[in-house]
Amino acid sequence: MKGGESSLYPPVRDFLKRLGYEVRGEVLDCDAVGVNGSRIVAVELKSTFCLKLVLQAVERLSCADSVYVAVPSDSPSLRGRQVRKLLRMLGIGLLAVDTRSGSVDPLLDPGEYRPRRSKTGRARLRTEHMALEGDPNTGGSAKRGGRMTAYRRRALSVAAFLAANGPSRAAEAAACLGDPGAWSIVYRNVYGWFEKTGPGTYGLTPRGAAESAAWSAAGAGQARDQGHNEEAAGTLARPPAMHPADQRPR
Repeated sequence: MKGGESSLYPPVRDFLKRLGYEVRGEVLDCDAVGVNGSRIVAVELKSTFCLKLVLQAVERLSCADSVYVAVPSDSPSLRGRQVRKLLRMLGIGLLAVDTRSGSVDPLLDPGEYRPRRSKTGRARLRTEHMALEGDPNTGGSAKRGGRMTAYRRRALSVAAFLAANGPSRAAEAAACLGDPGAWSIVYRNVYGWFEKTGPGTYGLTPRGAAESAAWSAAGAGQARDQGHNEEAAGTLARPPAMHPADQRPR
């Protein structure tokens, strides 16, 4: 399938949005997560139906109200009854995605099967979803090159502060960012972006300056693209204006 698993994400995202969900991709390793009020729906994407896909979906049952698997509409696995029977027994829904037209056909809705819920897993999934700004990750994409996470977003905020203000103390940065715990990111220095510049002060490393700038630029570009796509979608959905002559009673 051209585009791989990530090509399934836009149609699935738009399908869930029409149902009232706020959707984001790659949330705690879930390909797509939608939140609507207190309800959470998780979707796993694969270019073909396989055991790995089923196991991933089963893993999501403990932290989402509804779980779907999504595969291309021309997948041979959709022709038999065994796949739907298996998913029905597990309480997992099935979506057939036509990447050419962008249509999504819900072949099977999730059933009533409910395993024991993981309160911790559910809380982590919701917290990570709410902490992301916009929809920075494409569902189904590979981890190579990194993904935007809530932790990386906080690290970028600290990096932006240091880039603008130079080497600073923890209290100054925490007060400006409104995030008292953000400075712990500097101490952990997971990405190698920060370095001690003096007694109690930290600044950006050359790597930190380059990588944080690249991430910020990529995020701005994606936000601009999403804005253009939403504007185009709104234009297509808007009915044409009626000519005064067409408004006369008939």
